[in-house]
Amino acid sequence: MTLEILKTKEDLRKLIDDYAYLGDEWKISEVMDLFTPDLTYKVFMGGNLVGNTSGRETMEKEFNAHASEVKKYFTLNGQHTVNIDGDTATGVSYSQIKMIRDVEGKDVLTDYSVKYEDNYVLQNGKWLIKDRIAHFIIVESRTI
Repeated sequence: MTLEILKTKEDLRKLIDDYAYLGDEWKISEVMDLFTPDLTYKVFMGGNLVGNTSGRETMEKEFNAHASEVKKYFTLNGQHTVNIDGDTATGVSYSQIKMIRDVEGKDVLTDYSVKYEDNYVLQNGKWLIKDRIAHFIIVESRTI
């Protein structure tokens, strides 16, 4: 494995970690900077397509609307595997996402186990997410 490939893997890992850090801190406009302007983002729950967004502007509006309903986020990233091909790459990563919302005056914790399938591109010396498919594999909610 070359030093260049190791550096690219590190850069791609930082990209997915930044997505988690910034999202947990409600820095939605900074999250958008991690994507190409022509991004696509699909969400599957229980194998069914429940979200399909294109473009940074649309995604930012959707993320802000979602964030307005959440009191607290906590994301933990797990394994991340990438295949690099020059200025493009594909990757699979796993995350555990916890969200607390107010539901009828009670805090409800929803715990998501998510598998992301990504396409990355190197633009102007920076790796960005071009396409993301989120598979919400396990979703569990409870009052806390």
